[in-house]
Amino acid sequence: MATVVHDFDWPDRLVVGTVGPPGHRAFYLQARDGERLMSVGLEKEQSAVLADRLDELLDELMAMDGNPASIPATAPDGLEDHAPLDEPIEEQFRVGLMTLGWDPSTAQVVIEAHPLVEIEGDPAVMPAPDPEDSPEVLQVRIPVGAARSFSKRTREIVLGGRPFCPLCLEPIDPEGHRCPQIGEFE
Repeated sequence: MATVVHDFDWPDRLVVGTVGPPGHRAFYLQARDGERLMSVGLEKEQSAVLADRLDELLDELMAMDGNPASIPATAPDGLEDHAPLDEPIEEQFRVGLMTLGWDPSTAQVVIEAHPLVEIEGDPAVMPAPDPEDSPEVLQVRIPVGAARSFSKRTREIVLGGRPFCPLCLEPIDPEGHRCPQIGEFE
């Protein structure tokens, strides 16, 4: 079976955003190019890891001798995006596996999101053991400045949820929190 590739090369917009109140937020990776819009669902942790790994990749490239790309150390001014997700938000698939790459021929970061898949003979849904086995993939290529801005926004979105208890580091719900460190409801 051939993999369906949803390719966004230099999209107009690439963001991680959420729907719902803190504690019940649904996270989405969304790409838009003109009228074409694609949203894939992902976990908060996947969003955080994506931002971290993206910055690590850019830092490695920045430190590389002879790298012809001008990699910014921080998100460039003017590339901020604080707008909500574009409507309609229709989840194409739930992300199981993500990969990051670098295309030196275009000086672009390549982000691929592969769906969770059902493994034959097993009712569980899990990431495909090999990206080549994915039925479809969201593939996005973005320049390095946009990648830094994407990473910064993603961190802000992840941290924009519930506050954390300073003792146990668990999230505090609006109705309160039972801290295992003190055994009481705060």
